[in-house]
Amino acid sequence: MAEHVRIADLMDQSGVGFGTSGARGLVSAMTDRVCYAYTAGFLRYLRGRGEIAAGDRVALAGDLRPSTPRILRACAQAVRDAGCRPVNGGFVPSPALAAWAIGQGIASAMVTGSHIPDDRNGIKFNRPAGEILKADEPGIRDQVVDLPDLFDAAGALRVPEEAPPVEDAVRTSYLARYLDFLPPGFLAGMRLGVYEHSSVGRDLLGELLGSLGAEVVRLARSEVFLPVDTEAVRPEDVELARGWAGRERFDALCSTDGDADRPLVGDERGEWFRGDVAGILTARWLGADTVVTPVSSNTAVEKCGWFRRVVRTRIGSPYVVAAMQAAGEGVVVGYEANGGFLIQNPIGRDGRRLAALPTRDAVIVILALLGLARGRGLPLSGLAGMLPPRFTASDRLKDFPTAIAQARIAELAHDGGADRVFGPEFGEVTALDETDGLRLTFASGEIVHLRPSGNAPELRCYNEAATPERAAAMNRRCLEILRRWR
Repeated sequence: MAEHVRIADLMDQSGVGFGTSGARGLVSAMTDRVCYAYTAGFLRYLRGRGEIAAGDRVALAGDLRPSTPRILRACAQAVRDAGCRPVNGGFVPSPALAAWAIGQGIASAMVTGSHIPDDRNGIKFNRPAGEILKADEPGIRDQVVDLPDLFDAAGALRVPEEAPPVEDAVRTSYLARYLDFLPPGFLAGMRLGVYEHSSVGRDLLGELLGSLGAEVVRLARSEVFLPVDTEAVRPEDVELARGWAGRERFDALCSTDGDADRPLVGDERGEWFRGDVAGILTARWLGADTVVTPVSSNTAVEKCGWFRRVVRTRIGSPYVVAAMQAAGEGVVVGYEANGGFLIQNPIGRDGRRLAALPTRDAVIVILALLGLARGRGLPLSGLAGMLPPRFTASDRLKDFPTAIAQARIAELAHDGGADRVFGPEFGEVTALDETDGLRLTFASGEIVHLRPSGNAPELRCYNEAATPERAAAMNRRCLEILRRWR
């Protein structure tokens, strides 16, 4: 007998909720039953909107976490039971799956936990036109789905079906996206280190850079999943990059996070670029008219004067996508502080065309920084000199209860709380912005921005100042203060 389950109720029961663009939670909580139900709810929602019909294809892919193949099997079973046909994209970057599915006009789901540790995972859902947005989440949560008698007492599929053959066009079309847009030999003469770790894009990235003429040296491949975060770079990744730069003669280091939608680019000295700085430079290289970015990003995007319009949003790609959609004509792009870059409209250059990709992508940032440096005859370390001297630093406190973080931040926002806590450290608070978390601007122009993570029990702190040393010092001091909140 089928079990009827409302998605909102299952969220409460399982602890696996909707975050940015989909579901995410502990692997132990993301049972086959839960993942099946969420996929079924997503498809039922699309069917109610007339965006899919019986017999349609639904593309699936995943990252390299140990739990991903199991979750993919549960998602594929839900697709079949919904009367649709699962397409197996294999283990490919999130933007590769999204780009192919958008081009085919079909829905897709990427099994990934992005940069977080492998005791967690997630499912990122995409409508045929792109990411689900915040406006879609209530509709999915309200779906009531039928769970067939396929699961054991622990919520595991009793007899999971084998995955269909891999559709290699998902991978090859992503390569063609850039090989067709850029001239042959675009990277000829460059020596690039590719930090592979456990990124699902590691093979594809090296292949692409080599096809564009670069000498590629593959570094630190790992068969164990590593939570490489492009926004709060791990100390071990900082040391690795500096060590490689000291021993090798690389023009740049190239990498991504786990699902390869966020870039990690290092210069010839082994210094990693901040994602929001890389985003500004990428927008410049693409000739953007309008740039959309969250409130946490570096203010150099306004101060540089390169763009006709800059739009600020809440943190999260769904907010960036929604603002890009509302921006209208011209070259409209977006980026996040984690470096993920989005393109709303097709871009033409020298008779070549780059299709829109309104979801986070890492590869375009890597190529843009390399192309910008070559075009201006600069080492990668010289690119920062193109921008006003605004520097950011960020870090996070893990295992920080969200409710406590929200309560403490609310106290800061009222009755002079921010001045009492941070005034003795950084001076008078002249502006408070509650667009997302709490962003404090001081009389000096320095910034403290506090925000609970939307998909993990973490409290993030962003700082901005006129020198990298000052931004880093502010960040360390802020974290010392925040640790006392728990």
